[in-house]
Amino acid sequence: MSENPTKHTKVLIIGSGPAGYTAAVYAARAMLNPILVHGIQPGGQLTTTTDVENYPGFKDVIQGPWLMDQMRGQAEAVGTEMIQDHIKSVDLKKTPFVAIGDSGQTYTADSIIISTGAQARWLQLDSEQNFRGFGVSACATCDGFFFKDKTVAVVGGGNAAVEEAMFLTKFASKVKLIHRRDSLRAEKMLQKKLMENKKIEIIWDSVVEEVLGDKEPKNVTGLKIKNVKSNDIKELKIDGLFIAIGHDPATELFKDQLEMDKEGYLITKADSTSTNIPGVYAAGDVKDKTFRQAVTAAGMGCMAALEAEKHLSHS
Repeated sequence: MSENPTKHTKVLIIGSGPAGYTAAVYAARAMLNPILVHGIQPGGQLTTTTDVENYPGFKDVIQGPWLMDQMRGQAEAVGTEMIQDHIKSVDLKKTPFVAIGDSGQTYTADSIIISTGAQARWLQLDSEQNFRGFGVSACATCDGFFFKDKTVAVVGGGNAAVEEAMFLTKFASKVKLIHRRDSLRAEKMLQKKLMENKKIEIIWDSVVEEVLGDKEPKNVTGLKIKNVKSNDIKELKIDGLFIAIGHDPATELFKDQLEMDKEGYLITKADSTSTNIPGVYAAGDVKDKTFRQAVTAAGMGCMAALEAEKHLSHS
């Protein structure tokens, strides 16, 4: 007999975060005894978010990691089995579906809920990768504190970039927002707050060409930026760079099995979390590039569990 006998479940949830945990709560309450498999940092993007002010039910500001701990605890309390593993392959061509973990564990499931989320997108510059963790970051809430009274730059023009820039003004003495166009995509209310903030300077029509810095000790000292209209290149003195240019969904695992759009987001039926394979559902940022909120992800997790329950009762 093998060391890891196959684990079978009615509902296998791949990925944690608001979508995965909420799906687990609903599936467990439906007596489906779900298994939730999460990576080494359970909780998804909210674990890198400090102040959460827009999750309903809390009058005072709450912390992202705390909210994820609470959701996880709730899912466990109602009967979810949590397993730390990394699913490296899935076979959705036959039922029960099969998933294999890095641990060597085989999981079989009558239905699967995918809530693997998304990760920050990088500029793909060698110099950026070289200074990642040494002044280059994709998470202002994780690393902003290190730039007290310093000058930082944020790249991007959407809500995330504007929110990161605003957040960084808590610490930095100056924030330069670099955007490749001449107008922002962020919500009007956020733009208004940004424009009113004296610590923020917007550099329009510009892209980062190179991150400059010292080798010993390794740290960022500046940027080379190019104006896309005039092609002029200038150097900026900065101490830190934050990248906020969007996210890539964690869907590599499902390529050639599930329908996805050109950016890799899983496609679900209208008003549903159903993918193109009956019994396989997608919830949260792995399928949602429009809202990307904790509350919408949680809502989709609920939908996915209810749809899985209905599917299982008919199969």
